[in-house]
Amino acid sequence: MRYFIEFSYNGKNYFGYQIQPDAISVQEELEKALSTILREDIKTTGAGRTDTGVHAKKIFAHFDTENPVSDQLTHRLNSFLPPDISIKSIFPVRDDFHARFDATYRTYEYYISMEKNPFTQESAWQLWRRSLDIDKMNEACKILFEYEDFTSFAKLKTDNKTNICKMYKAEWEQNGSELKFTVSANRFLRNMVRAIVGTMVEIGAGKIQPEELRRVIEDKNRNAAGTSAPGHGLFLVDVGYEF
Repeated sequence: MRYFIEFSYNGKNYFGYQIQPDAISVQEELEKALSTILREDIKTTGAGRTDTGVHAKKIFAHFDTENPVSDQLTHRLNSFLPPDISIKSIFPVRDDFHARFDATYRTYEYYISMEKNPFTQESAWQLWRRSLDIDKMNEACKILFEYEDFTSFAKLKTDNKTNICKMYKAEWEQNGSELKFTVSANRFLRNMVRAIVGTMVEIGAGKIQPEELRRVIEDKNRNAAGTSAPGHGLFLVDVGYEF
């Protein structure tokens, strides 16, 4: 049978979700715990591949097993896993349901602190030495909806077959000294959100004007966009499915 896992993790100690050689990953920890409990070699497929240091408040993965899964598996997994990975629920799905390919949207949030905050050093980009114009950043957000080819924000030398993405939401909000960028799309390219945030910060700081974002996107060149924002300010917060 195939099962879905809903879980969350603090990405500080991990080199992303996906297993990679000589680096600790969330997937490795998850599969190790599942294999131990179910006493078979379990492989998982995640809804996405978060970068090094990126967090997930809500993410899904699927796995197949020949063994019956008890109601206690969620509790047992949480006992096996380190404190920075938390299992929310485990439930059966049809055998061809896919955590990655059947996702209809992903939503990310990025946090920026505009004051020196000792409590968000590991969860927000500390930009208290700068002044950002959120109105200009939101003006630039509207331009994102005019395009679907986001090559300029894609990590170089990846195995992407296409850089086409359908944007559903992009906006900045300010709550006191904290800025939050919420972005939702049917899919995201590797490094895409962090590259967009880095470019938006340049717009907010007045280095480039909002309308220049069109040139950045139309160049289809990663060097045309801004420097990627640090991974620790980024959170995957939702993945949508038609269960």
